[in-house]
Amino acid sequence: MARMSMIEAIRSAMDVSMERNDDVVVFGEDVGYFGGVFRCTAGLQQKYGKTRCFDTPISELGIVGAAIGMAAYGLRPCIEIQFADYVYPAFDQIASEAARIRYRSNGQFTCPIVIRMPTGGGIFGGQTHSQSPEALFTHVSGLKVVVPSNPVDAKGLLIAAIEDPDPVIFLEPKRLYNGPFDGHHDKPVTPWSKHALGEVPEGHFTVPLGKAEVRRAGAELTVLAYGTMTYVSEAAAADTGIDAEIIDLKTLLPLDLETIVASVSKTGRCVIVHEATLTSGFGAELAALVQKHCFYHLEAPITRVTGWDTPYPHAQEWDYFPGPARVGRAMIETMEG
Repeated sequence: MARMSMIEAIRSAMDVSMERNDDVVVFGEDVGYFGGVFRCTAGLQQKYGKTRCFDTPISELGIVGAAIGMAAYGLRPCIEIQFADYVYPAFDQIASEAARIRYRSNGQFTCPIVIRMPTGGGIFGGQTHSQSPEALFTHVSGLKVVVPSNPVDAKGLLIAAIEDPDPVIFLEPKRLYNGPFDGHHDKPVTPWSKHALGEVPEGHFTVPLGKAEVRRAGAELTVLAYGTMTYVSEAAAADTGIDAEIIDLKTLLPLDLETIVASVSKTGRCVIVHEATLTSGFGAELAALVQKHCFYHLEAPITRVTGWDTPYPHAQEWDYFPGPARVGRAMIETMEG
């Protein structure tokens, strides 16, 4: 075991995967010589050479398109989109090509690519460096969508994603990149700080895709969250004193519906928390599933706590995404409902 930040765990996952399989290649903007804007790929080019870890032009469309071609040829690209906000020019390649190759070729071709993207706010990045676009990808059949919340899961899920035969969108909450986070953190995290956050196995291991985890057991209320919002929800539960069961979804597609249904059926109440905007956010899908499968167990309306339905505000970002106070109010209201 080693003490690692999430950045170090992600780097370790790529290192282990590249060492075990010569078909794994890593590329993207500034990921080679510089080691990535958040340093997730630091040292990989020096260790594996410029043919397996290399820089690309500033063209997300080109990065993803090249990765799809490589994957069809038999390689396993693990590519980086520098910020999730930059992925939109490549969305057609992801939705129309990567997600459909297995189906349109009747299984003759697969697309084993991983698309890594820093997501969410916390560094005052404004409208072009802070978005949470996970709902766009969960709408696309053929993709898997992963959002880790801690270094152990980040490494295990990333290795599992790289070994998966189909395309995986791997969203990395940048507020969790660098150190301890208790949910009350109210200042931007310095991307290059070096605070350890968890004990992580140094070698090869995987965390299964499609399996959620009960982060905090409880009997009064269920909170469904992922990424940074798991910590915010834990802080809200501590502040309010509510015996909340907090589920870290970890994988949005495929979704661990069994764990969700078991928890909500037990508690009878459900609060859903995510950083993305409310309208058509992934919380809407979660609410629909809970309503369908747990209707006769619900004691109060399902509540969502999310970002605002506005373009991402630069100066007000710490008010934009849910904090313990907002989540705590929702938990209290749900208990009173």
